[in-house]
Amino acid sequence: MLRFRSLGSGSSGNATVVQGHSGARLTHLLIDCGLGMRELDRRLARAGMLAEQIDAIFITHEHGDHIGCARQLALRERIPIWMSQGTYAAIGSPDLQGLLRVATDGVAVEVGALQLRPFTVPHDAREPLQLSCTDGAVRLGVLTDLGHATAHVLEQLNGCATVLLECNHDPQLLAASNYPPSLKQRVGGAWGHLANDAAGDIARAILAGGLRQVVAAHLSEQNNRPQLACQALALALGCHPDDIRVANAMTGTDWLDA
Repeated sequence: MLRFRSLGSGSSGNATVVQGHSGARLTHLLIDCGLGMRELDRRLARAGMLAEQIDAIFITHEHGDHIGCARQLALRERIPIWMSQGTYAAIGSPDLQGLLRVATDGVAVEVGALQLRPFTVPHDAREPLQLSCTDGAVRLGVLTDLGHATAHVLEQLNGCATVLLECNHDPQLLAASNYPPSLKQRVGGAWGHLANDAAGDIARAILAGGLRQVVAAHLSEQNNRPQLACQALALALGCHPDDIRVANAMTGTDWLDA
């Protein structure tokens, strides 16, 4: 059994817990840790968890809304922390007291009952990785920060039953926003963040591979609206917009089966 829960997704912070079962074995993976320590503990408690239950941390890239309190959490609870060599260098190569594990594109990682497969994405970070997770029966894809989908990205997502998928902005809202031109160009560029229609294109491209569920994530508070993201994904999946779940910046999601 594989399930997950977003603890929050947006520019104010991103964190997702993935829970995998294999027989009596139960594993908890925290993907990104873009919150303060006290807030992370509070949101874990709301999910019915303690930080000490986390078996591993996976950091996708070095931006503050993803790295957050990762080092503090790893050291406090003695949790192994996975990231790319580029991400580790980008955060200043801190002393992680033997807890660092280096993740590489395409190289599977075993964490208890879970197998992770990291993959590179086009994003304005040092060596960003997104990933898929499986318990051997079902596969979950996590794709929350990238500017566009490469063939490699689509290949890695093929076979996922569920994808937590970035729907960062609506192009018209971004163009009309008070962002400076350089920031608009960065966000909307090929190494920035996904627009709703681009997210829909990804969902459509992997639909035949067994995709059953998409959860919209990393929505911009200024440049998007949940209903716009849901409409774009519903159009791609051939379902009703009310069937699409959205990971809220402050409350994330409930526990969801993958």
